[in-house]
Amino acid sequence: MKILVLNSGSSSVKYKLIDTDGEKVLAEGGVEKIGLADGFLKYKRADGSKDIVELGLTDHKGAIEAVLRQLTDKTEGCIKSYSEIDAVGHRVVHGGEKFAKSVIIDNAVKEMIRQCYDIAPLHNPANMTGIEAMEALLPGVPQVGVFDTAFHQTMPAKSFMYALPYKYYEEDGVRRYGFHGTSHRYVSQRVAEILGVDIHSVKIITCHVGNGGSITAVDGGRSVDTSMGLTPTEGLMMGTRVGDIDPGVLTYLMTKHNLSAADVQRIINKEGGIAGVTEISSDMREIEAAVAAGNERARLGLEMYEQRITKYIGAYAAEMGGVDIIVFTGGVGENQTGLRADVCAPLAFMGVEIDAEANKARGVEAVISTPGSKVKVVVVPTDEELMIARDTAALVK
Repeated sequence: MKILVLNSGSSSVKYKLIDTDGEKVLAEGGVEKIGLADGFLKYKRADGSKDIVELGLTDHKGAIEAVLRQLTDKTEGCIKSYSEIDAVGHRVVHGGEKFAKSVIIDNAVKEMIRQCYDIAPLHNPANMTGIEAMEALLPGVPQVGVFDTAFHQTMPAKSFMYALPYKYYEEDGVRRYGFHGTSHRYVSQRVAEILGVDIHSVKIITCHVGNGGSITAVDGGRSVDTSMGLTPTEGLMMGTRVGDIDPGVLTYLMTKHNLSAADVQRIINKEGGIAGVTEISSDMREIEAAVAAGNERARLGLEMYEQRITKYIGAYAAEMGGVDIIVFTGGVGENQTGLRADVCAPLAFMGVEIDAEANKARGVEAVISTPGSKVKVVVVPTDEELMIARDTAALVK
């Protein structure tokens, strides 16, 4: 079955065409700068080479049309016609409490996605744009919504409730939802396969660390706690997001500097994190280079970034009454070897031992703990698109 996986952002559309029979990626790429004169489509060929097609696109429908043209191009395409696409799987960021699993998209599902616009104003409207564009272009082809928040719907109330007046939960749905759920689900299942263990019998902490980052406690295959909250701002220090912060800081700054709610949103989402502290970059590769060059602000930022990951791992180990496996994934988790070593060093008291040679692995599946380590530490590159394709194929079949 050929599944087209779409991830529609506010000004971009990422795609993969996956043949679920053998789980082979047939094509992948993305359209960027939708609505701008210098918009373009970039794609990867089967041999790994890449190319760019310059486009002037006014909307998402035009972007997805460009993707379909690329897939069926006589020279560069991998399918002969649109009819070879059996179904479309969409990444949808926020499903609120409405979705605990992936679903086939119909009018009722679309309405519930719209009801989450208030708590995901940057993501859900863009996701819906992709859904509606595909409906217009491939009418009758089944579409499936796979939600970032769904995996975390198994959290108990003690984990997802905020200590606010209860009416804000009842009336406004204010609670912790968590994100990156598709990634956490994939890597927790995959690490159990790699190690040959029953996922229902182990305690796993999955660390999705990239420009955005979150950590999840997975007990018996179920998410029981996660670091992101109502929005993706809570939790770890990230590329430009502040992560956990005393809410009193925000009201203090609003009063002192006459900041609006929009100002605060910009600061905590776009101007904070590693970029805000270091005033260098949100890219951890640049931060590590600056540390190597002796930049003390970069060192501070890196130490803060690593300390928060360690703190969450320790907290979740305590919450679950132990941990059997720690997984690193995401762009930083898969590639920054020094960060992994630094994060794990304070966990030696739990029996975590990193193998320095094994930890040189970048971007590949690898056990990086020593044979004698009481906790297995494993790198598992995430594959959210494959998980979306699997869910889509299962539902459509």
